[in-house]
Amino acid sequence: MRFVLALHSDDGVKYGVIVPDLPGCYSAGDSFDTALDNAREAIDAHVELLAEEGSDLPIPEPIVVHRSNPDFAEAVWAVIDVPVEKYFGPAEKINITVPARLLRHIDAFAKRHGETRSGFLVRAAQQAMHEPR
Repeated sequence: MRFVLALHSDDGVKYGVIVPDLPGCYSAGDSFDTALDNAREAIDAHVELLAEEGSDLPIPEPIVVHRSNPDFAEAVWAVIDVPVEKYFGPAEKINITVPARLLRHIDAFAKRHGETRSGFLVRAAQQAMHEPR
């Protein structure tokens, strides 16, 4: 799963890391690369704890939302992939019926946003289920 990182540095060498989509998930490193590696470990541990508690992952916000947050005004942005799906059980293949025209729109939208069809549909379902009814 992809995670957006906001990195901050006072000296351009050492970095503090905030994971905006995982409240309370922070990390740091003595270099940019070390900060990214440490962020992967922090995200993995944070998500493992969420899964053990029976909590869902928060719904990720688009990076443009995070970039407009004044708390991240000076941030250097990065996106990393951390395989956290393992904590929520194996993926299951399903068959669904979708009108062809809608499927083309789904695929085009997902591609424009760097997602797979499955990833987009999962995210859309998560967002729909978290909306107040």
